[in-house]
Amino acid sequence: MSTLRISLEQWRALVAVVENGSYAKAAEALHKTQSSVTYAVQKLESSLGVKAFALEGRKSRLTETGHLLYRRARSLIEDAAGVEQAARSVSAGWEAEIRIAVEILFPNPTLLRALDRFGAESPHTRIEVFESVLAGTTEAIVEKRVDLAISPRIPPDVTGDPLLRMRGLPVAHPEHPLHRLGRPVTTRDLRHHRRLFVRESDALRATQPALETGQRWTVSSMSMSIIAARMGFGFGWYPEEKIRDELASGLLKPLPMREGAERFIELYLIFADRENAGPGVLRLAEIVRETCATDCREAVSALESGATPERARSTKRKRR
Repeated sequence: MSTLRISLEQWRALVAVVENGSYAKAAEALHKTQSSVTYAVQKLESSLGVKAFALEGRKSRLTETGHLLYRRARSLIEDAAGVEQAARSVSAGWEAEIRIAVEILFPNPTLLRALDRFGAESPHTRIEVFESVLAGTTEAIVEKRVDLAISPRIPPDVTGDPLLRMRGLPVAHPEHPLHRLGRPVTTRDLRHHRRLFVRESDALRATQPALETGQRWTVSSMSMSIIAARMGFGFGWYPEEKIRDELASGLLKPLPMREGAERFIELYLIFADRENAGPGVLRLAEIVRETCATDCREAVSALESGATPERARSTKRKRR
């Protein structure tokens, strides 16, 4: 292996200057003196025989070479941080804590069963669950504030695998005026009734054609939106798994749409940093996949037998 002429601290100094916009602000961010940051960057340039910055009046700008060095330096620093994190995980056995961001569309019972199974294997690992929506989930992955995520979007340069395909249905209370039309419901009909939304949750909305309604309620949680629909205050699109009990009990009923009676959403299991994931993160991801597959099979079996998945699961436990 060849001897490296540039230290990691010098690369960090270059990245800090670029991202903070000046040597003074970079020094503040790194908790160093401005002279030491300036020296580190100048030493880097002289060692490589390149110019990362060029003066334009009183300001410095990145050269083409500087842009290249910045991109590679940032990647190098992230890799180094990943190696340190992986080393800490290995030295301590399984991770002390695992953080997972879960899209609010994902069925909670499936998640809780997966976490319970993982807890039986690694009782000392703390789990932090963040219920999130599209933008929040993507941000948490990119900023590596979580180790795993379940989301309908895979950010660039991040790995993810299909986990669950969910069906979304337009529903309302059985006594809602839309159910009393006596004919298939059209998009024109929907425009005259209140629609229920969950704030910032666009996964279902993105699968539907644009639809403007005269009235809308936007709430912060899926559960509140479903309660509003159950009480007859409006109609909405929901993942079938989230309203399975309401459909089975008759509290909510699918709208007889002329077209667009269902929409599908693909959810993915995403690693924030697959290459440096610890053994606990890898095992939890495996358990989530297996639990999803099992729950999907049970849901299909329950539909064929006419029982709810929870009732079928309870019957199976009693037989054991």
